[in-house]
Amino acid sequence: MKSIADISPRATPLQGLGGISRQSGVKSAGSDFAALVKESIASVNRKQAEADQAASALASGQSSNIHEVMIKMEEAEISLRMVVQMRNKVVEAYQEIMRMQV
Repeated sequence: MKSIADISPRATPLQGLGGISRQSGVKSAGSDFAALVKESIASVNRKQAEADQAASALASGQSSNIHEVMIKMEEAEISLRMVVQMRNKVVEAYQEIMRMQV
């Protein structure tokens, strides 16, 4: 029986860190993180807009599927909570770095 180590090659410590390479260093990781944040915010915005449109369609009588509307609203809420928690972790990490003594 093959193990995971036999199936996939071993990753170097820098491979799983969002595109950080020995040559590009922090600049690549920073741009990858910025792109991730922008993509996450855009996704949350899209989900909020979809939920608003679904709720408006339900209120105006264009749609009668309340289950679909509730699912879209929950998806939007969960996405927003995830982005807020991500922001909280980034702020917490920043504050921890600022407390470090050099």
